[in-house]
Amino acid sequence: MSELVLLGDEAVALGALHAGLSGAYGYPGTPSSEILEYLINEAEKTGSIRATWSSNEKTAYEEALGTSFAGKRAIVTMKHVGLNVAADPFMNSALLKINGGLVIVVADDPGMHSSQGEQDSRFFADFAKVPCFEPTNQQEAYEMTREAFDLSEKWKVPVLIRMVTRLAHSRAVITPWDKIRPQNPVKKTEETRGWRLLPAIAQKLWTDLLETNKEFNAYSESTPFNKLTINPDYKKVGIITTGLGKNYFEENLADMGVKPSHLHIGFYPAPVEKIRKLAESVDKILVIEEGYPFLETKLRGILPQNIAIEGKLDSKVPMTGELDPDVVRPALGLEKIATKKVEGLPGRPPQLCQGCPHVDTYEALNLAVKDYPQHIVASDIGCYSLGALPPYNAIETIICMGASIGTAQGAAEAGLKPAVAVIGDSTFYHSGLTGLVNAVAANAPITLIILDNSTVAMTGGQTTILPSSKLYNLVVGLGADPEHVKTIVPIKKNLEENAAIIKKEMEYEGLSVILSVRECLEEAKRRIKREALKK
Repeated sequence: MSELVLLGDEAVALGALHAGLSGAYGYPGTPSSEILEYLINEAEKTGSIRATWSSNEKTAYEEALGTSFAGKRAIVTMKHVGLNVAADPFMNSALLKINGGLVIVVADDPGMHSSQGEQDSRFFADFAKVPCFEPTNQQEAYEMTREAFDLSEKWKVPVLIRMVTRLAHSRAVITPWDKIRPQNPVKKTEETRGWRLLPAIAQKLWTDLLETNKEFNAYSESTPFNKLTINPDYKKVGIITTGLGKNYFEENLADMGVKPSHLHIGFYPAPVEKIRKLAESVDKILVIEEGYPFLETKLRGILPQNIAIEGKLDSKVPMTGELDPDVVRPALGLEKIATKKVEGLPGRPPQLCQGCPHVDTYEALNLAVKDYPQHIVASDIGCYSLGALPPYNAIETIICMGASIGTAQGAAEAGLKPAVAVIGDSTFYHSGLTGLVNAVAANAPITLIILDNSTVAMTGGQTTILPSSKLYNLVVGLGADPEHVKTIVPIKKNLEENAAIIKKEMEYEGLSVILSVRECLEEAKRRIKREALKK
């Protein structure tokens, strides 16, 4: 096939298609969203695969498991904190006798470009004792995805691919393979006992998984994705890189004047024998890895105590933030490249779009709570999180998906009044439903404001899992009193009226829900454009 210019995310998607993919599931989250968007586009154009957004990462993972049970190959995509949500099925799926290949692609966000944490998904793969690939470039992202499906079916385990922001969102030329694998036929697993995690069965499956780990280790020592090069004439330092760390090391090689012994690791579990062979050839080891000091920590249990290990744990490489070639230079014994600072530039913090309906909701909310010094406004994850910044200063907590409702309830139970929870429609469907059920059961004295802008705005305008027309009936169906479920339209002329409605519901000694309904302005522009093109 001819060469293609693709994002790293798109290279993963194409690799999955060429590996015989049948089902793709996920929840949007930067920097992973483009994987499923590419596959959804393919599904709409050709109808050859099933590709869809799910209500959250847990449901997406479980749909993918069902596809695998039927013998088809499935991929599930999410960002790093999304794996927290999917952790229950992910951890348990390591014990299942996987039928159709199952690949999990998790996009980490070193430097927190659009996330509330820097967590490193390699720890999850290690915790579950499943294989993990970490590509260095777009070509590897494509090839590793194809390989991951084959290994999943060979070893009957899920396989994780760890992406990072810089790779997911940069473009490069890739050369696809000529041969495209056909999809698996439907063939229900014959090992249904291996899918029933009753304690007696799970105990045997755990033993099987530990035994299969020996095969993972053998593959790790032989795969070209873990490449060791020894320079017998230079013993001062040996380099171990993972993922994008290899690129940053190689960009500095010319300035070093020598090519040290180098082990690059793109597959885990790490190749213990190759690590030991490197250690025998050098006086010390420098580890350059994106994310947590995952590998560096493990080295201290692999190598003898008389060899020095440098990296993040001794601050030779920064513990926080994203790596780049200049960041790793001091660890390689090179001076940082001086860059000219431009003084006096104004700050450009993120802000809500002009005309955003959330602005009008926050103005009404601020007006409603201004006379209550002991109030709390707990918010959630979404573009409406920007309501914490000036000029709105409207929200006080942002923790994780769905946390706003429980946080408001706990604060109310501790004595803060009024207690308000603010959550977006997509986040509500993702993780807010159980919080609302909890509040209904207690008739908690909180006011829940659901910001319904009819799209998953923060991650690029994906379609919300359910339309606005379903939201009222869902809230009432979960047990909210219809007398205290109100709908407002957040526009400037309704400011006083909306503030009065919010204030009245805040004073109610029980659970009230306000649906603030107005389409995202940017998504409305795109919708109008799409409709015009169809005419």
